[in-house]
Amino acid sequence: MQGQPPSRTVRRSLVVGLTALALGALPWVPTAATAATASPDRASARVPGAEVITDWSETAAAVVSLDARRPTAEPFLWYGFVSAAVYNAVVGIEGRYTPYKWHVRGPRGASSEAAAAAAARRVLLTYFPASKARIDTAYSASLARIPDGKAEDRGVRFGERAAARIVELRENDGRDNPVTYDKKPAPGVWRPTPPGFGPFVNPWLGKLRPMLFDSPDRFMPGPPPALTSKRYARDFAEVKSMGARNSPGRTARQTETARFFSDPLPQQLQAAYRDHTARHGLDIVEAARLFAAANTASADATITTWNSKFTHALWRPITAIRLADTDGNPATEADPSWEPLLTTPPYPEFIGGHCANDGAVMAVLDRLTGGDIDLRVSSAVTGTTRTYTRSADYNRDVINARIWSGIHFRTADVVGNRIGRHIGNWALDRYFTPLP
Repeated sequence: MQGQPPSRTVRRSLVVGLTALALGALPWVPTAATAATASPDRASARVPGAEVITDWSETAAAVVSLDARRPTAEPFLWYGFVSAAVYNAVVGIEGRYTPYKWHVRGPRGASSEAAAAAAARRVLLTYFPASKARIDTAYSASLARIPDGKAEDRGVRFGERAAARIVELRENDGRDNPVTYDKKPAPGVWRPTPPGFGPFVNPWLGKLRPMLFDSPDRFMPGPPPALTSKRYARDFAEVKSMGARNSPGRTARQTETARFFSDPLPQQLQAAYRDHTARHGLDIVEAARLFAAANTASADATITTWNSKFTHALWRPITAIRLADTDGNPATEADPSWEPLLTTPPYPEFIGGHCANDGAVMAVLDRLTGGDIDLRVSSAVTGTTRTYTRSADYNRDVINARIWSGIHFRTADVVGNRIGRHIGNWALDRYFTPLP
C-alpha cells in the first residue's frame, strides 16, 4: 500500500545489493527483488535458469575443439564471440547489466532463453557451417524447452540481431591473415623444437584486433630477461632441474600438477564454468555475464600472449638448455640430451599463454565472487579433480606446473599471469557493468 515502508525481504535485498556494489562484487544469485531493483523496467517476472547458457557452452566446445579441431589457445577466441553474443541477447531482454558494445534493447515479453540459443546458433553457424547438424540439433533441443508463441518468436529474432552485431564487430579483425614468422635462429631466438619441429602455430593471433581494447599492444610486456642476466640463470637452473623428464627433485605431487594442467585449457575452463554455474544455481543473466566476461578476457589474453611471443621470440627451455654453451652466460651449462617432462608446444616462450589466460579468468572470478572463487577443475589427462577457493592458490599451481613440465621459464609465467589479471580487471571495469 502506498506510504508503507518496504517489506523486510525488500529491505534486506536492497542492503545486500548496495553492499555488494560498494565492494565491487555482485551477488551470485539475485532474488526476484534484487533483480527487479537492478532494472525494474527490464527484468522478467521470473528470470530463467542458466541451462541454455551451459548447454551452448558445451555445444560451442564440441564445435570448435572436436569438429573444427582448432589448435592450442585459439578456441578462446571463438568462445569469446559466442559468449558476447549470448550475453547481449540475454541482458538486452532481462536488463541488469550493460550490453557489450551495443545499445539495443530487446522487445518486452521476449524469451531470453530463446534469444540466447538463437544468438549462439547464429554465431557458430557463421564461422563453422560444417557443424550445422550438431548446431541445429542443439538448437532444436533448446527451443523444445520453451513454450511456442510470441515470446519465443521475439526472443529468436532478438538473438539473431545480437549475433549479427558480434559478427559485424569482428569483420576484418585479422583472423587468418598471412603473418609469417621469419626470425633466424640465434642464441635466445625461438626455433622449432623436437620431437615434431613444428612451425609457429597461428602467428596471426598476435596481430588480431582484441575484443575489449583497441590494440594487441595495449598490454605488451617489456622484453624477457637478458641471456646474460642473473634472473635468466636462475630461471634456467630451475627448469633444467625441476622440469627434466626424469627429474629426481620433482615430487610425485608436482609431476601430477604438471600433467593435470596439460589438459587443453579452453575446454577445461568451460567445463569448470558450467559446473560452477550449476552448483551455485546462477540464473540466465549471471551465467551469461560470467561466461562473457571470462571468455572475452581470455580471448584478449590469448591475443596479447601471441603478440608477445611473436615480438620477443624467446627460445624454449629445451633449446636453451641444449645450446647453453652459446648464450654467453657463465652460470648456465649445456646438456645436449636434456628432455622436458612434457612435449614443448610449437611457439615461442615469452610470455606464458596458459598463465596469462589463468590470470585473466581468476581476476574475473575474484570480482564476481568477492574472492571465494569455488572453481572445480577436472583433468582428462590425470583423471582427477581439484577445487580451488582462492585464485592465489590456482595461479600458484599453474605457474609451477609449466616449470615442472619443462616448457617454461618462471619469469614468462609470472609476467603472463600478471598481465592476464590486468586484462580480467579491464574487462569488468569497462564492460559487463551493472545498469544504473
